[in-house]
Amino acid sequence: MTWLITGGAGYIGAHVARAMTGAGERVLVLDDLSAGVPARLPADVPLMRGSSLDGGLLKRVLAEHAVTGVVHLAARKQVAESVAQPTRYYQENLGGLATLLEAVAEAGVERFLFSSSAAVYGNPDVELITEETPCAPVNPYGETKLAGEWLVRAAGQAHGISTVCLRYFNVAGAAAPELADTGVFNIVPMVFDRLTRGEAPRIFGDDYPTPDGTCVRDYIHVSDLAEAHLAAARHLSGRSGALTVNIGRGAGVSVREMVTVIGEVTGDRRPAVVEPRRPGDAPVSVASAARAAETLGWSARRGVREMIDSAWRGWLLHHR
Repeated sequence: MTWLITGGAGYIGAHVARAMTGAGERVLVLDDLSAGVPARLPADVPLMRGSSLDGGLLKRVLAEHAVTGVVHLAARKQVAESVAQPTRYYQENLGGLATLLEAVAEAGVERFLFSSSAAVYGNPDVELITEETPCAPVNPYGETKLAGEWLVRAAGQAHGISTVCLRYFNVAGAAAPELADTGVFNIVPMVFDRLTRGEAPRIFGDDYPTPDGTCVRDYIHVSDLAEAHLAAARHLSGRSGALTVNIGRGAGVSVREMVTVIGEVTGDRRPAVVEPRRPGDAPVSVASAARAAETLGWSARRGVREMIDSAWRGWLLHHR
């Protein structure tokens, strides 16, 4: 087996590449380096710079490296940016996926793993989100992920490609400091950024119908997520058809609880400032992780403290 990982030099992609190579899988990476960092990759992993919109390049890479499976992570993924630039998100996320699937079908590649998101669900009013929970995305990013799942399944059925769509919940942590997320878009780096600048963390709304009034989310360590990709890749190697799976811990943590743990890890326990709710935030978003355990033999092994500890070490490395 030889796996092509698109977006493999990114935060999540590099963890997936390391998990797969560490388990003996042959891997190569395609990344346009708009967010990727070549140094994140193991030295023996070939890196091709390019976009999944470049059909000619994709066809050459698939043929020259005798690729037998694809892990597609390359995509734009910021919710606010997707609201401001919807056409860009549809063009890059869906256009790139369509171009890649065309190349995959032409090359006779029979295994395809798609990086999706819990954003496909929108804001369902349920305690645990299962894969059967109705999908109703509330922003263009989530729409492109849901439409991407439809496209992946349709192409799989049309061309005999076995597919898995992984719906990630909230990703945090790092396997090593140099692999840490350098963006400031999610709660953990956002709080780190505030503390580093001598400012109090912010909590958006404390009057939700939850135990402490703040939003509850399912956080998963990026190393667990990478291991889920390895499990899904191996599932594809032995089975046909289409599978959609939530990837989360199946446990909720409130924003206030996260801020408290961050304060303990960093030693900066200044009280958070409560600000008005943000539009579109669901009170609770927690995965049912049962299908991942049943079909992939995978479950998350790392807790919130380990996520924060590892993310903080990475933050200190990149923000000296």
